[in-house]
Amino acid sequence: MADASPHLEQHEEFWRPAVVSSAESTEHDFIRPVCRNCGTDFLIGAHFCYICGTGRTVVSREESSLHLWSAFALLPGLLELNVASLIALILGCACVVAAVVTGFVFTATTLLDWQAVQIWRIEWLLAAIALFAVGVLLKKKH
Repeated sequence: MADASPHLEQHEEFWRPAVVSSAESTEHDFIRPVCRNCGTDFLIGAHFCYICGTGRTVVSREESSLHLWSAFALLPGLLELNVASLIALILGCACVVAAVVTGFVFTATTLLDWQAVQIWRIEWLLAAIALFAVGVLLKKKH
């Protein structure tokens, strides 16, 4: 009978979350509503935190899309770049990708076609080098 309840010794109290095994842990467990002020789990259906009284805010889809833009806004600080050099870096990477994709999109049947594809690749790579150089020149100093 004691095997029926493995956590018999642990009593559930209203301010502690239930004991969850790692097998029962899912993605839903990481999205549970938590008070932003004190970190306490909200009770089901509560509009205020029962510990500190902070109001519960509901995150809408528009706010979640704003979080993506705010994460993108933090990218220059993480890479220690200003916006202009970050844009140059992104465009330079796009030119490198375009140089690689050029060989897959255009097939060469003659020597003249092959030379044309190679010239296009060289042009994309030169553009990437120029954009990387602009990004380095526009990088902020410490």
